Amino acid sequence: MKILFYDTKSYDQQFFEIAGEKYPEIEIEYLKTDLAPRTAPLAAGYDAVCGFVNSDIGAGTIRALKDAGVKLILMRCAGFNNVDLEWAGKCGITVMRVPGYSPEAVAEHAMALALAVNRRLHKAYVKVRENDFSLNGLLGFNFYGKTAGIIGTGKIGAAMVRICRGFGMRVLAYDVCQNPAIAGLAEYTELAVLLRESDLVSLHCPLTDDTYHLICRDTIAQIKEGAILVNTSRGALVKTEDLIEGIRARKFFGVGLDVYEEETPNVFEDRSDQILEHSVTARLLSFPNVIITSHQGFFTKEALEAIAHTTLLNSLAWERGEKSPNTVEG
Repeated sequence: MKILFYDTKSYDQQFFEIAGEKYPEIEIEYLKTDLAPRTAPLAAGYDAVCGFVNSDIGAGTIRALKDAGVKLILMRCAGFNNVDLEWAGKCGITVMRVPGYSPEAVAEHAMALALAVNRRLHKAYVKVRENDFSLNGLLGFNFYGKTAGIIGTGKIGAAMVRICRGFGMRVLAYDVCQNPAIAGLAEYTELAVLLRESDLVSLHCPLTDDTYHLICRDTIAQIKEGAILVNTSRGALVKTEDLIEGIRARKFFGVGLDVYEEETPNVFEDRSDQILEHSVTARLLSFPNVIITSHQGFFTKEALEAIAHTTLLNSLAWERGEKSPNTVEG
């Protein structure tokens, strides 16, 4: 089994090499370049390629992979909205993902963002480093006794529900499918009710046609004044221009984003000596009540171990012709 690994970072190679010791029948080659139409031909001679959330796996890439003889696309993540599943099916290429590597990792990061933006930890850190020990601009509010609204109650959303309950919060939930695992911990309700009553709104749903720009001008108008909004799921769940409009109108007490529209050129890259091309990103960074992190919600030791093992097991299941719940179909 030969796999070409795209967009390799040092931590990727470290954890996959450790996991690979258990599976000597798998051979992995690592590339720093990401998967896209122009780099897909490099996979000639490989059975599979391994991509990530910011890989360009559209129709052009998939056609090039087919021409290269690739039969399997391994996503080392849960999301697959960047994969053209229809074209993968047409080209006879199987797509597999890692649906539940560490729900707690992402949920804990979501709460970290919520706490940090609430207590203005990003501002406090800078102030103290400059010997400014005043408390001006650092006032927050207690989460205890407040209401959290969790949009999307899969494994990550359910983990966030448990965290919020641990903080003594009332929890409202919204999802097209109810999760019995959070029975008694959260109250399912309509989206409008959740937005109107929640002091903390946290997004944990996948990006689909139905959830694209779920948070937009209309839904922002329904959000409780002074609420905190957190997104650790997919950037396009939030219409950025409308979010900026809401921030400027002082709708939110704070906003915490681990994902955002137009993040693709920035994710996992050091651009500290560059000028950001997109004014939207720069505008978000300019607000004192906004914290942005670089798609790091998944980034824990436990999650990386699980991603590596599951990805390799997916490849073996495919090679053996075994059915797997991790196979994604269009």
